[in-house]
Amino acid sequence: MMGIRAANERDFDSIWPIFRDIVAAGDTYAYPRDTTREEAMDIWLTAPRQTFVADLDGRILGTYYIKTNQAGPGDHVCNCGYMVSPSARGQGLATAMCEHSQQVARDLGYEAMQFNFVAATNLGALRLWHSLGFDTVGRLPKAFNHPTRGYVDALVLYKWLQQPEATR
Repeated sequence: MMGIRAANERDFDSIWPIFRDIVAAGDTYAYPRDTTREEAMDIWLTAPRQTFVADLDGRILGTYYIKTNQAGPGDHVCNCGYMVSPSARGQGLATAMCEHSQQVARDLGYEAMQFNFVAATNLGALRLWHSLGFDTVGRLPKAFNHPTRGYVDALVLYKWLQQPEATR
């Protein structure tokens, strides 16, 4: 059975291979392709407000973090990053983690979620985010240097999480 739970430091042994392989591919995240384990731990487990793992029968197959996107007047908007093991893609983990993260965001008091830098070539993620109600609100021309396609656009996606006030 698949479950999503808060991550702990011991989980990083299972998160690291997922992170390492995805970042080394260089086609979805704007982290250096040679990010070290220590740097990855800070990026994914230490710096965010919370990190979660998705496990299936005790095996961690996906992970996500949630953090405040901007300080001060922008602190009602969160940002998340998601990673799924290549061996577990197509099983609904990213969908489950994104839905989970939206509830966690509401519980933490966030009113919106923003994805700052989605490579326009990441079609699977874009299809998923759009199906879950995110809108593309910005396009950064040639901002992502894809390892095989060269410079491609990066997109900004946004979703207001709070229900609109009922009209009276």
